[in-house]
Amino acid sequence: MSNEGEKPKGVIEEILDKLGSLVAAAFGLVAALAWNEAIQTIFREVFGTQQAIPLMIGYAIIVTVIAVVLTLIIARAVTKAKEKTSRLGHHPN
Repeated sequence: MSNEGEKPKGVIEEILDKLGSLVAAAFGLVAALAWNEAIQTIFREVFGTQQAIPLMIGYAIIVTVIAVVLTLIIARAVTKAKEKTSRLGHHPN
């Protein structure tokens, strides 16, 4: 008899992996929104409303550049780890 009703273990692991990534991203978004509000409040207190606009744009650009660089570093590290695991004969899926 075949196990037609059961999903292959690799698919289930992949679903759990993706679900974990989505949950982590959601918590990251919540934290980012909290920091965003805190930083906006600080800018308003220190610089006022109109004067803070160029500074906030500069801040947003700097944060974006940092986020992109860190994302690239993490992606490369993950790729290297997967390659190393693959060379060792371990297949996570």
